[in-house]
Amino acid sequence: MRAATLLRRAGVLLGTFTLALTGPSAVPAAAADYERVTGFGSNPGALTMYRHLPDGLSAGAPVVLVLHGCTQDGPGFATGAGWRAHADAHGFALVAAQQESANNASRCFNWFQSGDTARGQGEALSLRQMVAHTVDAVDADPSRVYVAGFSGGGAMAASLLAAYPDVFAGGAILAGVPHGCATGMVQAFGCMNPGSDRTAAQWGDLVRARNRGYGGPWPTVSVWHGTSDTTVVPANATELVEQWTDVHGTDAAADGSASLPGGVTRRTYEAGGGTVVREYRAAGMGHAVPVRPSEGCGTAGAYAADVLCAAEHITADWGLGATDPQDPDEPTDPEEPTDPEPVPCFTASNHGHVAAGRATVRYGIAYAVGSGDALGWWNTYTVTSLTEPRPGWYERTSGCG
Repeated sequence: MRAATLLRRAGVLLGTFTLALTGPSAVPAAAADYERVTGFGSNPGALTMYRHLPDGLSAGAPVVLVLHGCTQDGPGFATGAGWRAHADAHGFALVAAQQESANNASRCFNWFQSGDTARGQGEALSLRQMVAHTVDAVDADPSRVYVAGFSGGGAMAASLLAAYPDVFAGGAILAGVPHGCATGMVQAFGCMNPGSDRTAAQWGDLVRARNRGYGGPWPTVSVWHGTSDTTVVPANATELVEQWTDVHGTDAAADGSASLPGGVTRRTYEAGGGTVVREYRAAGMGHAVPVRPSEGCGTAGAYAADVLCAAEHITADWGLGATDPQDPDEPTDPEEPTDPEPVPCFTASNHGHVAAGRATVRYGIAYAVGSGDALGWWNTYTVTSLTEPRPGWYERTSGCG
């Protein structure tokens, strides 16, 4: 049996497992509001393309590609997560890609198969063809193409940014995993929970290996995760930040922090005089996309939590909409900016963190109290660093100092 067939069958098995975890999508399909596009390219990944073009879309508009999670459909996710409303409000072409059950039993994008995540192959190439077709069809701006994905779509978004850094100016990874975390089904289970712990350089090398010799620029990235996500654990957010800060040539020590509505904490990471990575953590949120129906942003339900409008903040980060209406990063008095209070940081063995109450132990693995970040084996030899952004809440960091 061919290796590709074996991998595809592994994808079906993983999709079935994920369906048991998540259940059916609570967001109905909204295909009537979208154009189904065929003939957009060779489509080696056998994906389906839907597109929404706002009335009066002008030449030179941006393009946003959105990738749904397992069991969801393209148009339903794009509307339910607030993307269609923001396309209309801010004037960008919206592409809603859809996985099909013939490729994966639960319609998960096959983010753990190298043949679907490499440049010029499989699903990755199909997705690239969707945005290229849209750029040509509506005379969009090829320098302002972006991707956002949730869960399996978030994992695929990370790989798409790695495969096509010359195509995507930025991306948002919601409840996803780092690019290159898995190359097969068994690894994929471990990436989701309890997560994979590698150094920032190792994660960054996985991205750079997709385009050897590429000199940049690299896409800006935002990472979104709920602190109570047990399907794709929050440790993945930490690893994603390490991956993309390393790609941008900086460290994973935050350069700024702000508290947003809904218990969301935003941390920013700078390089070259600008913000290259943003991390959003929603306290108490499970496996979900943050939405805000009262503000006309999406629909709450399974995998969509009424917290704040992620689509609004993401488009603001990309410069597609209004500036962040609640941006605490801007000082209230421009002549008297205030520096944030230093965040306590602790470096110790995992055994020491547990003894001090900063971590707990499950099945021999230490986890940070509060964030749930995986720290590795519980022993006196494994040394990690934890920050304490608020009393009793600890998060893994690359180091103190």
